[in-house]
Amino acid sequence: MPTSRIAESDDDKTDETQAYFLLGPGPDSELTWLLHRAAQRLHTAVGAEAERHGLTLRDHILLSALDKTHGLTQIELGRALGMDKTTLVAELDRLEKVGLIERHADPRDRRARSPALTADGDRLRAAIAGKAAHAEQLAVQSVDPALLGHLRDALYSIINTTEDPGSCI
Repeated sequence: MPTSRIAESDDDKTDETQAYFLLGPGPDSELTWLLHRAAQRLHTAVGAEAERHGLTLRDHILLSALDKTHGLTQIELGRALGMDKTTLVAELDRLEKVGLIERHADPRDRRARSPALTADGDRLRAAIAGKAAHAEQLAVQSVDPALLGHLRDALYSIINTTEDPGSCI
């Protein structure tokens, strides 16, 4: 199978057959390129749902992370998200200012701060999460559910084995 094809012109199409062609690299491409494009597709779909509720995709990811990982310090949260400290603190400051999160002294180290969802933040997160889950399902509907489970496991293995300080969101 060729890795790149050019779409036919309208003159080349017949009524019986309308071929759809992929533009760009195919499934034998570099994993980095494929992951990047898949992430773009999901970012677009889920980001649109967050924007409908007045948030950014990054806001939604932060709120979701706080829902799934209770009691992390800001530093631990930044590591889990692959976000640098400066960006994370600015995001948390903004979310706290609009009443979606609050920060408390960490019981393990009172100098550290642990962010947590407020009731309003959790309501908004849940509203977006339902729509985002639907958007994700639409984006991956062509993938066999068993393969999707393996993909999740593989991606988690990739991200769980590094201390990469770079920002992914």
